[in-house]
Amino acid sequence: MRKALIIVNAEVKAEGTIYLASPATEKMVMALEAAIAADSPKTQVEVMAAATLWSKNFKSQKPDANLLYCPLTIDIPAWLPFPGQKIYQDCKDVKARRQWVEKKLGHKTTIGDTWLGDLWLPVALTPTELVYGEVIGEGAFPNSYEQPINLDRGLRRPLYDLAQGLLESLDAPPSVYLLQFRLKGQTIVFDRLWPFPAAPTIASVRSQQPNLFTCYWRCLTHQPIANLTGTPV
Repeated sequence: MRKALIIVNAEVKAEGTIYLASPATEKMVMALEAAIAADSPKTQVEVMAAATLWSKNFKSQKPDANLLYCPLTIDIPAWLPFPGQKIYQDCKDVKARRQWVEKKLGHKTTIGDTWLGDLWLPVALTPTELVYGEVIGEGAFPNSYEQPINLDRGLRRPLYDLAQGLLESLDAPPSVYLLQFRLKGQTIVFDRLWPFPAAPTIASVRSQQPNLFTCYWRCLTHQPIANLTGTPV
């Protein structure tokens, strides 16, 4: 039987109980669990704290072809054997990604931790296509997000080219990615790339069908994505 392992930022109590790190994390887990149940009801789902992966007991487990890793956190151990391992480590190296974008693609980038990106471009990458979702932005309240955010037509093509160039340079495996950026006037300022549907994708649960967590599951299981608002390439 196939098993989906959802890895999250969470606190593990002595008795083994998992406490999710935030309400946003809880919403992410619920949305992904619902997506898995709707598409593959026989799949066994387990939620695991990222910290648990560092234990000696987990390291000693044998590889399992029926185990599908579904991270919802960037904090994945470098030794974990799953298809996205390399890109997770590459995306954690934020400075290197910014330097590459600035040098190879000519875009401005965030300097240090100043003026972090407040916009996110979702990109669903299947084995056969690249599909862009509508841009997500910060909402009026803390940790709230809105989709879609309207961009000038002149910004869309450069933004899509930035995402495609970056993903191609990283030989990205199928997943849902978030390109975090901000706008300085009409200039795109690249911040970082997330290799999974991070917290801003919560906005898609109420704004599009299929939502980005459903897209994430379909990408991980190498299924096509139909009717996602965006432009296939």
